[in-house]
Amino acid sequence: MKLSHLSETLIASEIVKLGGEIREKIRQGETIYNFTVGDFDPKIFPIPKDLEDEIVEAYRQHFTNYPAAEGNLDLRESIATFLYEHEKLQYAVDEILVSCGGRPLIYSVFRAIADSGEKIIYGVPSWNNNHYTHFVGGEHIVIETTPENNFMPQATDIKPHIKGATLLCLCSPQNPTGTTITKSDLEEICDMVLEENKKRSSTEKKLFVMYDQMYWHLTFGDIKHYDPVSLRPEMKQYTVYIDAISKVFSATGLRVGWAMGPAEILNKMKAVLGHIGAWAPMAEQKATAKFLLKKEKIETFLVKFKANVEERLHKIYNGFAQLKKEGFNVDAIYPQAAIYLTIKIDLAGKNTVDGKLLNTQSDVTAYILNEAHLAVVPFSAFGAAKNSPWYRLSVGTCHLEEVEKMFQQLRDAMKKLS
Repeated sequence: MKLSHLSETLIASEIVKLGGEIREKIRQGETIYNFTVGDFDPKIFPIPKDLEDEIVEAYRQHFTNYPAAEGNLDLRESIATFLYEHEKLQYAVDEILVSCGGRPLIYSVFRAIADSGEKIIYGVPSWNNNHYTHFVGGEHIVIETTPENNFMPQATDIKPHIKGATLLCLCSPQNPTGTTITKSDLEEICDMVLEENKKRSSTEKKLFVMYDQMYWHLTFGDIKHYDPVSLRPEMKQYTVYIDAISKVFSATGLRVGWAMGPAEILNKMKAVLGHIGAWAPMAEQKATAKFLLKKEKIETFLVKFKANVEERLHKIYNGFAQLKKEGFNVDAIYPQAAIYLTIKIDLAGKNTVDGKLLNTQSDVTAYILNEAHLAVVPFSAFGAAKNSPWYRLSVGTCHLEEVEKMFQQLRDAMKKLS
C-alpha cells in the first residue's frame, strides 16, 4: 500500500517498541524491573490532593465544553502569576499559549518556525528533536554530546553550524539524562544567538531557541535551574519556552501544558494547534488555574515529592557506584535533576554462558532485559549513536523495596559473562 513519504520514512519510537516487549514478558508472568517510562505510578506519586479536588469540582460544575483555542484566560493569568512568583519571568497573557501537554507545543514550534530544508540544531541524546525535525523536513544538525559535559551541548559545539540555522533546541533539565545546563554555558549560547541575529538583515529569518524546561522545578542539592531570558533579557524576542504541570505535579495524564514566547510566534502556533484540536481539557484547565495560585500548597507538595524522587535516584546511583567498585564495567552520573539517572552498561564484546557474543549494544540491551529482567532505555532511542553504552533510567514507577533485588539480578547476569 502506497502512503505518504512522511509516514513511510517516519522512524517508530524505540521506547514504544521496548514497552511492547516488556508488556509481553509481564503478561507471560515474568517479573520485570521496568525503569523505561518517563511517567509516574500514581500509587507512588499521586497528584496533589488540592489539584485533584479542584478537578473533581470543575467536572461537577460541568466544565466539559471547548476551551479557548489559546487556553482559557483565567489559566493564562494564573500561569503568568506562577511564572513570576517561582521564576521571576514576566509574560503577558498574549505571550502564553496552552495546549494538551508539551508535545503538541513542541510540534507547533517546529511548524511555526522552520521550513523544509532549513537547519535545525539539537544535541543528542535528546527527546524527539530528531523526529520533529523529520516532520518538518528540516536539515538535521546533530551535536554529539559527551559524559564529560554531562551530555549538554556547548556553545563551541554549536557555533560552527549556526550560520543559516533557524531553530536551536535546548532542554534543561534534560530528558533523557537528568542533567542540567550550567549558567556559564547557557550564557555563552545566548550571547552566540544574539550575536548571530544582529548579523542577519531585517529580511532574514532569525535564529530562535526552543527551551524545554519541563523538569525545571525538580532540581536537587546545589543544582540551580537557569533559563535564557533571565540571563539575557534580550533573548525574550527569540525564545519559546515549553512547560507544563506534567512532571512538576506528577500529572502526566492531565494534559495541561503551556508555551511562553513572542506573541507573533504563539499566534502561529495557536493556528497550527487549532487545526489539530490539541487543547487541554476544559475541567483540567479550570482546576489548574486555581491550583497554580496556591503557593504554600505547591511548596508543601514539592518538598515531599522531590525528596521521594531524589531518594530513588540516589539509591540507584549508589548501587551502580558499588557495582563499578566491584569491577563491573558500569557507571552513572550523579543525580542532578528530573526523574532520570544516566547509567552506563558497557558489556559489548562479552560472551554469554552459551557462547553467544554480545556483539552490539542492542545485544547488551536484550541481555540485561532477558537475564537481569532490567528494562532501561538506550540513548540510541534518543538520537545517540547505536553503539552508545549509556542508558536512561527513570524512577517514576520505582518501588524502593525492589531496588536491591534488581541490583542482585543485574550483578548475577553480569557475572555470567566472560
